[in-house]
Amino acid sequence: MAEERIERGTLIRQLKALLVEGLRLDMRPDDIGNTTAIFGEEGLKLDSIDALELVVLVEERFEVSIPDEETGRVAFESVSVLADYILAEREKR
Repeated sequence: MAEERIERGTLIRQLKALLVEGLRLDMRPDDIGNTTAIFGEEGLKLDSIDALELVVLVEERFEVSIPDEETGRVAFESVSVLADYILAEREKR
């Protein structure tokens, strides 16, 4: 089965929707900037429980692996960085 190639802009929109719907955030996907921090004191201010949920959501939806905390810390910097990570991982296959 050939894997569907996804355009970066489409992926960014899907990730924003996944964040809002999957983590039940009280905002609209369009309220999230591409470079807004996902974790930490700035940006979305998600916590470690959200991180675990987000890893599962991303791995299941986009069929990529986030194998450890350090990879997650880098990949989840922002929606834009996460999109680049997913595209790079899918390209490896």
